[in-house]
Amino acid sequence: MSVRVISSIALFSKLPRSEIERLSNTLRPCELSEKEILFQEGVNDDRFYILLEGQVEVIKALGSDAERRMAVREAGALLGEMSLFTQKGEHTASVRALTRVNLLEMTREDFDALLHRQPALAYEVMRMLSSHLEEAENLTILDLREKNRQLTLAYEELKAAHEQIVEKEKLERELEIARHIQRSILPQELPESPRFDLGALMIPARAVGGDFYDFIPLNGDRLGIVVGDVSDKGVPAALFMALTYSLIRAEASRGVTPGEALLAVNHHLKSMNVDDMFVTVLFGVLDCVTNEFEYVRAGHTYPLFLDERGLPLQLKPGPGQVLGLFDDPWLDQQRVNLPVGGRVLFYSDGLSEASNLEGEEFGTQRLPGILNSLKEEPAQTVCDRLWEIVSSFSVPLAQHDDFTLVYLKIKS
Repeated sequence: MSVRVISSIALFSKLPRSEIERLSNTLRPCELSEKEILFQEGVNDDRFYILLEGQVEVIKALGSDAERRMAVREAGALLGEMSLFTQKGEHTASVRALTRVNLLEMTREDFDALLHRQPALAYEVMRMLSSHLEEAENLTILDLREKNRQLTLAYEELKAAHEQIVEKEKLERELEIARHIQRSILPQELPESPRFDLGALMIPARAVGGDFYDFIPLNGDRLGIVVGDVSDKGVPAALFMALTYSLIRAEASRGVTPGEALLAVNHHLKSMNVDDMFVTVLFGVLDCVTNEFEYVRAGHTYPLFLDERGLPLQLKPGPGQVLGLFDDPWLDQQRVNLPVGGRVLFYSDGLSEASNLEGEEFGTQRLPGILNSLKEEPAQTVCDRLWEIVSSFSVPLAQHDDFTLVYLKIKS
């Protein structure tokens, strides 16, 4: 029965059958009697539960004059899952059994191990967080309207309205959780080699964003380098970003050419894209022995190639269309030999389109001079300095788009 229930949960529904059976066999079963408390609001914890049988009620302010039932949950519900995504693991509500219930217990360690085995699950986690945020925000807005009507009646209603402010702060913390999950998808360590030096940086314009980068080890001393930029910003872009990131990894691992990989990714995105979102991508493969770099550009900004003297390489880029909109997009496929001492900057339009108070864009013409002035610096230092330079250029305007850099230096 637990396999069937786990399969019915939206968060786990796309997991392989073997993974669901593994969860069913390894998660710890537990039981509650009628009226027994599963956990209490504000209590630190590091686990959540899958409800297999019975009914429970979700309660705010348990045991106080303001106690109220928020919802009734039945078999197939997740209970306390938000505690896994807060630093202190605090539950935001209490849960009490209405009947005798059977549950499966999942700890933070269980969930981290599951994410490690199934990285694509991060996309479903982002979707779940987005749903929680929307549901909680709608409930908060409705409750605030009612409390606002009652403010003239008594001081107690004023206190209740204050509690709603606290709820809004919790929503903001959940957005920070979403940001943490998104950043955990990106590479935690950069590839190292005596032949090249790599740096990378991604600064979202909001709590979460649509830019991403990745480094994919491939057979034959080759390294895949990916930079992408999803249309729009915020949670929807972050969800589409997580999907695109996972698809590129899956297709690149099949050993096909960069162009074939992106065409396959486009096919998957178009079949699942109901909101007409799209993504620009640059996917290249560096041969770490010959320094040959083969790349394909799908609507993304042109990379900047500098030779050993610091002069831009003169290439003839072709047209490239975005992924997710067209059945058979045009892709700009190129091959270039990177000289020893050469450098490559991959970036999103959050760099080139950053503007100042006069409406002037940062552009790309000043980039060779900046990079040459930082020629002796490590690649990561160059990325950090570029962010400082662009930020100073835009002051006092706020960042309006996600900012992403990948910088490659050929050493031998």
